[in-house]
Amino acid sequence: MDKQEFTLPIYNTEGSQIDKITLDAKVFDGQVNKDAVYQTVLMHRANQRKGLASTKTRGEVSGGGKKPWKQKGTGRARVGSIRSPLWRHGGVIFGPHPRDFSYTIPDKIKKLALKSSLNAKLLENNFLVVDEIKLNNHKTKEVIKILGNLKVKSQALLLLEKMDNNLKLASRNIPLFKLDLAKNANVYDVMNSRKLVVTRHAISDLVKRLK
Repeated sequence: MDKQEFTLPIYNTEGSQIDKITLDAKVFDGQVNKDAVYQTVLMHRANQRKGLASTKTRGEVSGGGKKPWKQKGTGRARVGSIRSPLWRHGGVIFGPHPRDFSYTIPDKIKKLALKSSLNAKLLENNFLVVDEIKLNNHKTKEVIKILGNLKVKSQALLLLEKMDNNLKLASRNIPLFKLDLAKNANVYDVMNSRKLVVTRHAISDLVKRLK
């Protein structure tokens, strides 16, 4: 069975089409493995958890070394410490403690998930190819102008081959916009974006990662 080939237009920063590109069919084949994407996103979110929630047990709460009253003869319930979990200011039973939520999954699943996420954006018509984006200054309005020319108005992820310092500085104040290198792209960021914008050379880096 022949694999489907996708040909996309390439735009410049003015929003004009200047060329076309035929995507590598071994990577951009239009197939989406939802299970792989789900597993990878779940792992990514788990790895972002800090796991710093902490409570003190009765042995860790300060005070309570002395027995409040004698064991018998007072008519009250027997108590060994004022830091009993049953008392106010006492310890906590089965409370949370610092822990590591991170785990890993096989690299094959990660690659399959990234490939699937790219194909998902392609099938949604939310995959945009630009020739090159470079700025002569680090003004945010320049980036906003480029995004306007490309008709990118919603949450977007821009993947580059090489990081441009001016572009990085200019885009950091734009809400819902993220900048990253193609070699570092992850499934969560791709799926969390409405629009995926990739430079011509960044596509080559993605293909090298996934072939």
